[in-house]
Amino acid sequence: MTLFPVSLTFALLFVVLAVCTLFVKRLHGLGFTFCVLAVGSAAVAYPPLFIAWGGFELKRAIAPLVQLILLGMGMTLTVGDFRRVVTMPRAIVIGFLLQFTVMPFSGLLFASMFGLTGAVATGLILIGSVPGGTASNVIVLLARGNVPLSVTMTACSTLLSPLMTPLAMKLLAGTYVPIDAWAMMQSILTMIIAPLVVGLAIHHFLPAWAARCTRWLPLVAMTAICLVIAITVAVSREELLTVGVALFAACACHNATGYLLGFGIARAAGLNHTDSRTVAIEVGMQNGGMATGLAFRVLNSPAAALASAVFGPWSAVTSSVLASRWRTRTADDEVTQSSSQ
Repeated sequence: MTLFPVSLTFALLFVVLAVCTLFVKRLHGLGFTFCVLAVGSAAVAYPPLFIAWGGFELKRAIAPLVQLILLGMGMTLTVGDFRRVVTMPRAIVIGFLLQFTVMPFSGLLFASMFGLTGAVATGLILIGSVPGGTASNVIVLLARGNVPLSVTMTACSTLLSPLMTPLAMKLLAGTYVPIDAWAMMQSILTMIIAPLVVGLAIHHFLPAWAARCTRWLPLVAMTAICLVIAITVAVSREELLTVGVALFAACACHNATGYLLGFGIARAAGLNHTDSRTVAIEVGMQNGGMATGLAFRVLNSPAAALASAVFGPWSAVTSSVLASRWRTRTADDEVTQSSSQ
C-alpha cells in the first residue's frame, strides 16, 4: 500500500502530460505513450481496478482485444501491399531475416545477462519472436522512411509468424518453460491471422465502409493496447516490482539492439539510408499485443507478458525520439541513393 500515493501521483502526472501533447509542439506524438504510462501506473497503484469487473476476469478479454487490433490493421492493408514483395524483394528479405534472428536471439542474450529466469525470461524471448506492430508504420512516416516498405514488412512478417514465432520460441525458450509450438501456431492463426484476413477482405470488398471504420479504429486500437498493458501489470504487479529494474534494463538493451543492428546490417547489405531507417524501426519495434495474447492464451502466464508491457511503452518513447532525430537530420544522399535502386 505504500506504493499507492507514489503510483497514483505518477498516473495523474502522465494524464496531464498526455493532455499537454495536444498543445505543446515538442510533445506531439507522445500522447499515446503518456496514456500507456498513466494506465500502467494506475494498475500498480490499485490492481483490482484492472483484474476483474464484477465477476468477469479482465485477462479473458486480452485475446478479443488483440483480435480487434489486428482487424483494424487488416482494414488498412490492400492486396497491393503484398505485391510489393516482387518490386522490393531484397529489402523485405533482409528485414524479415533480421526480424526473426536479431530480436529472438538478443532476447535470449539479455534475459541471461540481466539474470531473468522462468516465465519472465520467456516473455523477453517472446517479445523478440513476434513480428513488428502497426505502430512502426506511423513511426516510419514520421522518420521519413519508406512507408510502403514498412507496411509490407509488417504484413509479411505477421503472415509468416504462425511458423516463425513458435519455431523461435521452441528453440530458444524451451529451457525456461515447456513450449507447445503447435498450440502456439493455432493460437496465432485464430488470434492474429484470422482477424487480419477478415480486415483485408473488408477493405477489398467494402472499401467505403472500411474507410469510415478506419477513422475511429486507431482510437479503439490505442484504447485496447492501454487496457492490455494495464491488465498485464495489475495481474503480475508483485513480480513486476521484484524484477522491474532488471526487466526494464533488458528491454531497453533489447530495443536498442534492434535499432542498431537493423540499421547497421541493412546498410552493410547495400540498402540506402531511407530503407535502412525503415528496417531499423521495423526490427526494433514489436507487436506487444500479440506477445501479451500468447503469454496469457498459450503460456498461461501473466509473468510472461511483463516483458511486452515494459517493452511496448519504452519502444514507443525511443522510436518517437529516433523518428524526430531522423526527420530533422539533413541527408542529401538519400535522394541519390534511392533513385539508383
